[in-house]
Amino acid sequence: MRTSLVVSVFAAITAVVSGQTVYLAGDSTMAKGGGGSGTEGWGQYLAQYLTVPVVNDAVAGRSARSYTDEGRFNTLINTVKSGDFVVIEFGHNDGTSGATDNGRQDAVGSDTTTTATVTAANGTQIVIHTFNYYVQNAVNSLKAKGAIPIVSSQTPDNIWSSATTMSGPSRFVGYAQIAASQTGTTYVNHFNYVVQAYQKLGQTQVTTFYPNDHTHTSPTGANIVAQTFVKGLACTNSALASKLSASGKSVPGNCI
Repeated sequence: MRTSLVVSVFAAITAVVSGQTVYLAGDSTMAKGGGGSGTEGWGQYLAQYLTVPVVNDAVAGRSARSYTDEGRFNTLINTVKSGDFVVIEFGHNDGTSGATDNGRQDAVGSDTTTTATVTAANGTQIVIHTFNYYVQNAVNSLKAKGAIPIVSSQTPDNIWSSATTMSGPSRFVGYAQIAASQTGTTYVNHFNYVVQAYQKLGQTQVTTFYPNDHTHTSPTGANIVAQTFVKGLACTNSALASKLSASGKSVPGNCI
């Protein structure tokens, strides 16, 4: 026990001395406070599973586009140091809206060149880009700073196609995988790892994790979602996988 404690303390000190930090960029499913009303984002529970500090820069209601347009990626790019990690996870707010642009939707497509013209609330015509355009530009800029990005797919909503099977992924799960592949970046299929955990727990129990809607988790649910990200991370060759704490190394689940 004493040896284990010494090792843990040493690992924590090493992380502080090295100055490495994990930054999170995402939406309400990751953000502090989640979607409000007693919900919480999974990013708030990640630090306990790592030996490096975590800064949760996720913001509710954001998409890859709005996080870019609001200058949040630029702020993050200017903040990171060489060796820092950045987990990017969007998708819940990136889908197309109605006749009037909602400031979050992306152009449809998995490439970085397709654009679309949309109408803003004030009648202005705006050119928007694809999910992959926004994510891959951020990844490449972070890499130029010496940071280590990780592209993570969006988490599933609490929607089931049967009593034992959750509904399939949105197109943004596949888009995230393409973004990672085309930039040579680690990809975590967070969607599938959450599904693995949820289907093992069963629909009845999982539904208790969603007090208000089918998207935002309770603190208990958020912690499970954090564990599934850690499991997915552990199954990659990312340098961050070597920074797991004892708790991180013992999270349940199997590599997919």
